[in-house]
Amino acid sequence: MTSTLEHRESPQANGDCLAGPGRGQPAEPGAFLRPDGTGVEVVVLESRANAKGVREEDALLENGSQSNESDDTSTDRGPEPASPLKETSFSIGLQVLFPFLLAGFGTVAAGMVLDIVQHWDVFKHVTEVFILVPALLGLKGNLEMTLASRLSTAANIGQMDSPKELWKMITGNMALIQVQATVVGFLASIAAVVFGWIPDGHFSMDHAVLLCASSVATAFIASLVLGLIMIGVIIGSRKMGINPDNVATPIAASLGDLITLALLSGISWGLYKELESKAYVNPLVCAFFLSLLPIWIIIARRNSATREVLYSGWEPVIIAMAISSVGGLILDRTVSDPNFAGMAVFTPVINGVGGNLVAVQASRISTYLHMSGEPGESPGTAPRKCPSPCSTFFSSDVNSRSARVLFLLVVPGHLVFLYTIHSMQGGHTTLTLIFIVFYMTAALLQVLILLYIADWMVHWMWGRHLDPDNFSIPYLTALGDLIGTGLLALSFHVLWLIGDRDSDVGD
Repeated sequence: MTSTLEHRESPQANGDCLAGPGRGQPAEPGAFLRPDGTGVEVVVLESRANAKGVREEDALLENGSQSNESDDTSTDRGPEPASPLKETSFSIGLQVLFPFLLAGFGTVAAGMVLDIVQHWDVFKHVTEVFILVPALLGLKGNLEMTLASRLSTAANIGQMDSPKELWKMITGNMALIQVQATVVGFLASIAAVVFGWIPDGHFSMDHAVLLCASSVATAFIASLVLGLIMIGVIIGSRKMGINPDNVATPIAASLGDLITLALLSGISWGLYKELESKAYVNPLVCAFFLSLLPIWIIIARRNSATREVLYSGWEPVIIAMAISSVGGLILDRTVSDPNFAGMAVFTPVINGVGGNLVAVQASRISTYLHMSGEPGESPGTAPRKCPSPCSTFFSSDVNSRSARVLFLLVVPGHLVFLYTIHSMQGGHTTLTLIFIVFYMTAALLQVLILLYIADWMVHWMWGRHLDPDNFSIPYLTALGDLIGTGLLALSFHVLWLIGDRDSDVGD
């Protein structure tokens, strides 16, 4: 660009500069230069703006599945950068389908695990562990999918291209999620104790310490394992030319539910066994993981990419934890009733699928906005204060197209997952037609509500100078847990009330 500016200083070179390779027909000098020749910088700035738009667009659309329009690097398009997402419905569905199915099978496995462990002594005698299930699964979904969304955006806009930048992003983000996981895991255990104590009026200090140790240890170990996996997925998908927004969040959720639930079950069972003979083990475990907090805080503070989130990113994950805990209270009250024991196997599935799909949509919308500027800026993408359902699902823009694709994946995806559960003889419910109708109605309504809320929330946060990558997904996945658990419990209650004997609900 420096050579272009020097070349334009000569009046005789005006036509040559504008008629360079790839620029189309030469423009008339008079269209850009005033008589005194002071309009030179206008052309240079336009070239810079268009070149910036091309670089940002190419960073996101390296793979060949996008529209051929992204190959046009002509500066004749005007000063506004073109839409950075030019994917077709087929390309979106193709990239989302495999990680969506993988995530779904992960939630099916988590549901099978919950269906088995609900009969363990620790779940029978310390029923507050059920309250921890949606809270911790939601926490892992919040942290890992927020991490995936944050790193996907960084990869798409070129902030992870050099080894130095990559290492900086890895260390800062890993330390950040360790801090968040430990603190929110501790708060989740307190919420479980409170929600368990209020209905029954019974409090046990031993059980409270057990919940604290189990929650903090599970959150810490799961964050470490899943964070490393997530970083590998982002780097791998980027090298393969796949949009990380389409694959990272579902993979994070698929592994997160299974790993977190398995860790929670195993750790709580082990600590429960030690409760009678070695009561000091539980407080020591809790104190050990809490003592590591200063180390992770120091590392996260030294990284400019995570310092702001370390200070301002607590509100969404804490509020999301509280929302998920309410869903956990519903699960605890429902599963504790022998008539609805079959609900345990389906809860992680419906919650996981809804959370996965809305996280993909939120991550895509956030990346779309990041391509046009910084949070709060709205060049051509003005934040919507209250989008209509028609604009969310039936407009021609790429985000509406992806919303339709994600919504259409709900029914075939859940049918596959229900058949898998049935084949593995999971749960206590026979798959009758009326049960499938009620289940699908709950799943479709859940995803429909979540996708609409995501369209409003991401744009609203952007307009308030908040980065949606850090703030939107925790709220959305927590709402997915609450809405999914509530609708599923309602479906089971209605089936029981109308006497669907054939479905054997709670058999």
